[in-house]
Amino acid sequence: MKRVFVLAFLMLGMISVQVNAQGDAEEVTVEEMEKFALMEAKFAKFIQNKQAEMEEMIKSNDIIEGGGARYNEIKAAWGNEEKLAEINVTEEEKAEFQRIQDFIASIGDDARQYKTDLIMDQEVLGAATYNKVNKAIKEDPEVKEKVDSLIAEYKTKEVDTTSEDESL
Repeated sequence: MKRVFVLAFLMLGMISVQVNAQGDAEEVTVEEMEKFALMEAKFAKFIQNKQAEMEEMIKSNDIIEGGGARYNEIKAAWGNEEKLAEINVTEEEKAEFQRIQDFIASIGDDARQYKTDLIMDQEVLGAATYNKVNKAIKEDPEVKEKVDSLIAEYKTKEVDTTSEDESL
């Protein structure tokens, strides 16, 4: 009976040590938060650039004259041939509108790939660090606040959107 008690006590002690070791391993460092925030700022800059590219495609379009107003008019009628005919949409405008729609649709895929590349790049962040910080953000409001603050700070600086250059 005494042996069972000692064995149980030792096992509880080992479990306690493992839990403490795991808890310590999950603590997020300032450097990890900074890397995570820089990655998020790079991603935000990438999205901002794609948005600007899309807006420029619409505003300065030689085929869909009138920029945003004509684009929005076509967009409202898109999918309804009768309405497209009412607003006199040409075949060239249809083709150009579709080209812009294809570009917009590709932004999501490009963004996912870009963010995945940033996360997987050990020089930028690394998947393990991403998962660790992301988990801490969800579990600890102080970590979330610190990371959000860093992201905001990095967004105000010029952030290169290439994964090779981490300069601000």
